[in-house]
Amino acid sequence: MEHLPVEVIGNILSRLKAARDVVIASATCKKWREAWRNHLHTLSFNSNDWSVYHDLTTSRLEILITQTIFQTKSLQCLSIFMDDVDEFSAAPVIAWLMYTRDTLRQLHYNVRTTPNVNIIEKCGRQKLEVLALAHNSVTGVEPSYQKFPCLKSLSLSYVSISALDLSLLLTACPKLQNLALINPDIAMSDAQATMELNSPSLKNIYVEAVSLDKFILEADSIENLHLKDCTLEVFELIGKGSLSVLKIDDVSVLLLDIGDNTENLQIVDVSSFTIMWPKFYNMISKSSNLKRLRLWGVVFDDEDEGSSSLENVVVLELGWTIISELFSDWVAGLLERCPNLKKLVIYGVVSEAKSHEECQVLASFTSSIVRLMRKYLHVEVQFEYE
Repeated sequence: MEHLPVEVIGNILSRLKAARDVVIASATCKKWREAWRNHLHTLSFNSNDWSVYHDLTTSRLEILITQTIFQTKSLQCLSIFMDDVDEFSAAPVIAWLMYTRDTLRQLHYNVRTTPNVNIIEKCGRQKLEVLALAHNSVTGVEPSYQKFPCLKSLSLSYVSISALDLSLLLTACPKLQNLALINPDIAMSDAQATMELNSPSLKNIYVEAVSLDKFILEADSIENLHLKDCTLEVFELIGKGSLSVLKIDDVSVLLLDIGDNTENLQIVDVSSFTIMWPKFYNMISKSSNLKRLRLWGVVFDDEDEGSSSLENVVVLELGWTIISELFSDWVAGLLERCPNLKKLVIYGVVSEAKSHEECQVLASFTSSIVRLMRKYLHVEVQFEYE
C-alpha cells in the first residue's frame, strides 16, 4: 500500500463517498492525508450514512461540513442530503459553494437556507455537469451571463421557480440532456397561462406532480418522456420524431398532443389513465418500431374500440388492480389487435387476506386465460402478482 501513488489513493477515498468514512480512512498515514487534501474528488454528507448526524445541532453540523470541505482542494462531486435538518444558515452554504466553484462538476443539495440562497447564482457554472437541487428557490435567472456551458443533467425537486425563470434556465444550458421536475412550485404570471420550455439538446425528461393549464415542450432531440401524477389540461410535445419511450403514470390530461413524435416509438407504458381508443391508436399506430406496449389500469373511454391492429408489438404487458371477468375480456380484445405478439405478461394485485369469493374469481380468471391462450400457442405467457 505504501507504494500506491497519491492520485490512486485519492480515487480510493473518493469511491468511499461518505464523509465520515473518508475522514477515518485518510487518518491511516501522512500519505493518505495528502491524498485527501489534494486528490479527493467526491464527498457526500448524508444523514443516512452516520447516526451521529441526527444528534448534532444545525450549527455544529455546519461547522463539521465546513471544516471537512475546506481541507480538500479539488472536489468535483459534492452531495449534501440532510433530511433531519430544516434549514442551514446562508453564510456557510455560500462559503461551501464559493470554495468549490472552480472545480465542482456535480452538486447535489437538498437543504433549505435562511435567508434563501440562490444556488444557481452562487455555484460554479463553468464546469458543472450535474445539478440536483431540492427544497430551495430559484429566482432572477439571467441567461446572458449565468451560462452553464457543460451542464448535462438538471433535477429540481420541491423547488420554487417561476415558469419564466425555468424557461430561461433551460436556455442557459445548451448541452442539457436530462431534466427532472419533481413537485416544483411553479409560479405563473397572470398573463401567462401556458408554460413553454425549449431545449434543442434535451433527450430525457421526467415530470412528476406538476399541475398546469397548458404545458408546451419543444425538444428536437427528445427520446424519453415520462409524466407521473400530473394534472394538465393540455400537454403538447413539439419535436422531430426522435421519441422512443413514452411513459404516462396516473396523469389527468384533457388533451395529450405529441404530434408527429410517434414514428420512432419503441416502448409505450401507460398506467391509471383514461384514453379514447381512436386517439390512442392514432397516436401509436404510426410507429413502425413499437415493440413493447404496457397498459396498467387503463380505461378506453368509448364503446366501439374498432378492429385496428398493432402489428409491430411483440411484448404486451397488461395489468389491473382488480382481477375480474372484465379484465379477461380486455386482455382478449387487446390480444386480437397484436397479430405478431411473442410474449404476454399479465400483472395483478392479490390481497394477503383472500376471501373464498376472491379465490374463486382468481381461479376463474386463470382458467379463462388458459382457454384464451389455446388460440395463441406461439405466445409466451407470464403472470406476475403482487
